[in-house]
Amino acid sequence: MRVLTLVLLAAVLLIAPQAHAAGATGSIRDASIRTVHAGQGTIGYRAVGHGRPLVLIMGLSGTMDSWEPAFADALARGRRVIAFDNEGIRRTTLGPGTLTIRRMGEDVASLITHLHLGRADVLGWSMGGMIAQSLARRHPELVRRLILCATAPGDGTATLPAADVAAQLSGGTSNAAGLLGLLFPPGRDADTQAFVSALLSYPNPATVAPDAVTQSQLAASASWLAGKDPLGRPLRRLRLPVLVAGGALDVLLPVANQRRLAAAIPGARLRIYPAAAHGFLFQERVAFVAQLRRFLSGP
Repeated sequence: MRVLTLVLLAAVLLIAPQAHAAGATGSIRDASIRTVHAGQGTIGYRAVGHGRPLVLIMGLSGTMDSWEPAFADALARGRRVIAFDNEGIRRTTLGPGTLTIRRMGEDVASLITHLHLGRADVLGWSMGGMIAQSLARRHPELVRRLILCATAPGDGTATLPAADVAAQLSGGTSNAAGLLGLLFPPGRDADTQAFVSALLSYPNPATVAPDAVTQSQLAASASWLAGKDPLGRPLRRLRLPVLVAGGALDVLLPVANQRRLAAAIPGARLRIYPAAAHGFLFQERVAFVAQLRRFLSGP
């Protein structure tokens, strides 16, 4: 999860500055950031493509610039893809009081309502998958189909990362280089470099949430994982088509979490990528986008 916080920092430290490549027409990297009066005040978002809406919910400490453009653009062929910033990031207002997964789910519900998206398809990655579960439980009328990527249940059965990984997650920016290896499996340096370069292709990229926001998100995620949020249980109350996907080598939110979600959610489909980790949706982009298209083609 926190590896996303550090990707840009590591890129700055390890990769020489470079000019932005010109994006293809219709790429999410070329879409201007807009705002809508929603959530705790305003929500900043980008939209690309046309057709049935697909809302992307980012994980812990990431921003809308943390979506690999090629991934978002592939999804936008034949549909409208909306990416946004969670609370406290750039133009999205941070509300008062304690930040929770439930409150972030309410923010997404407000975004869907104020953008007049109707029943949207929703994809959540990592912490974003927790938010997506909360949204679908609280507002089933707003979600047509749900995709849960490399995330975890909120019913108190979550499998936590190993102690050494947890220590890295709490180690801050001093562990930036080591944490890069957690997004992709060991030996996949080319995938890591390609991912970092892709994020840097956004104009004036801002892929990291403010530190205080990240700490609030960490606390919200911990509460969800511990089963303290009533919307996280029981999982059988999620009554809509659900695709659960993850990487077998994920050490951040281990694959046991994906198996638990798929087993407990009625009718859920499960897709595990054996050679991938937490960033499986980018590493296995071609195969995963094809899987998504098949899943989203249903009524």
